[in-house]
Amino acid sequence: MSTMFWIWMAAAVVFLILEILAPGLIFAGFAVAAAIAGIYGQFNPAEYYWQMGIFVAASLVILPTMRPLAKRITKPSPVKSNVDRLIGRIALVSRDIEPDTGGQVTLDGETWRAMAKRPFAAKDRVRVVAVNGNRLVVDEPE
Repeated sequence: MSTMFWIWMAAAVVFLILEILAPGLIFAGFAVAAAIAGIYGQFNPAEYYWQMGIFVAASLVILPTMRPLAKRITKPSPVKSNVDRLIGRIALVSRDIEPDTGGQVTLDGETWRAMAKRPFAAKDRVRVVAVNGNRLVVDEPE
């Protein structure tokens, strides 16, 4: 086997390692292009410019297809975490909520500062519609 073949295969392995470290299917395209150039280099080891041209051409063809593939195979996390899990939940107003000054709600035994577009009295049930900083934005439950 020619030396150029092994150089291209080593480049492909380096690109695969980079892909593992920085996922997103960017370096995977370069790895495939390096493998293609290496296969060409096996049969024509002295044609360096052709090998580089094949690497560049294969990269230009493969890279635009990698991003849509990455979007298709990655899915958003179904489990909400942190404050995102609070959105849509029902809370109990513990201190009157006024549109100008806000108020407090209790959710899962925790007290949160809350704000709303209309007033709510203590002991009202409200739905969390958003989180703004350390305040919950609430509205009427549906």
